[in-house]
Amino acid sequence: MESRLPQRFYGLDHLRALAIVMVLLFHYRAFSHPAWVDTVGQWGWMGVDLFFVLSGWLIAGQLFRQLKYSGTIAKKDFFLKRLFRILPPYLVVVGLYFLVPAFREREALAPLWKFLSFTQNFGLDVIHKGTFSHAWSLCIEEQFYLTLPFCLLFLNKVKAIRFVPGIAFFLLLLVMLLRYLSWNVFVRPDLDSDRFWLTWYRWIYYPTYTRLDGIVLGVMLAFLYVYKEPLLSRLSRYGNFFLLAGIVVLAAAFRLCLDPYTFTASIAGFSAVALGFGCLVLAAVSPSTFLFRYRSWITAQLASLSYSVYLTHKGVIHLVQNFLDQVGMDPGSNFSLLLCLLCCLAAGVLFRYMIEKPAVWLRDKWIGLLNA
Repeated sequence: MESRLPQRFYGLDHLRALAIVMVLLFHYRAFSHPAWVDTVGQWGWMGVDLFFVLSGWLIAGQLFRQLKYSGTIAKKDFFLKRLFRILPPYLVVVGLYFLVPAFREREALAPLWKFLSFTQNFGLDVIHKGTFSHAWSLCIEEQFYLTLPFCLLFLNKVKAIRFVPGIAFFLLLLVMLLRYLSWNVFVRPDLDSDRFWLTWYRWIYYPTYTRLDGIVLGVMLAFLYVYKEPLLSRLSRYGNFFLLAGIVVLAAAFRLCLDPYTFTASIAGFSAVALGFGCLVLAAVSPSTFLFRYRSWITAQLASLSYSVYLTHKGVIHLVQNFLDQVGMDPGSNFSLLLCLLCCLAAGVLFRYMIEKPAVWLRDKWIGLLNA
């Protein structure tokens, strides 16, 4: 029996495009930039949380459908698909950072083994080892990809898959508790010290166990979509309500996180952001909303380029601004911003045709041979 879900949700393309734009504007603030970028880009850190919700939804949805319709998970196919999707572009960028010093936007890198083992997000010294620091989110997603299939297979084996929503709710509470403990044990002692920023990022912002809100919420939504189709069918009639609710919750989260380094924002802010984006995902897959019905070539292209753009954007912006500075142009101008963003997209297109598409072709050939 095959899943009846559409192969592509246009609404999710819109959200993924929104996420990469948010991240680009947020990170652009670390370079020379027009003043308005500070105002618009200050909330861009939330784009990563949107990526987390989308990853939880998409990956868990694939696995839940396999479990529902075949009773198992094709682990070999799943891991090969993830390997060929994630590793080729990632390893090329890691190579650029370690072999081409001019590509580095900051002064120093974390050790190579942390990038290769996808553990860079643990104990990350963003102050002194901040080059390619944005790989922290890829580490969390890779850890998620590696563990979720086995967790779901275990739950399926013990006939506990129906408890996924309850487990997800427990994990959301646990993550908040872990942030509370991290704040009191590690962050609070450094509140008035010069190490505060380093400590906060190391113990609150980067660790997997404190940033699972979005992924867990995405997994829970995927479970409901696959296993509770009648419920989701009824809920989908209220897609516009979820769209409005998501906007309202995100507005409240924005206010809560005006200073994201406070105790309240550190404990509850990430959960509020994940909830808001979860509502937007529900709206994006509900036929009653324009997000679901409206197809955009622009957002589809941005969505397909988002991974490579995310990997390369800091290095590309650094190179472009260095070039502009050398030729006597203002790297902080609006023209520089436009040129940098266009070059980031160009890098994404280059990666798509030179790395991602050949990797997908090789993957499909390999899977075909293994399954022959």
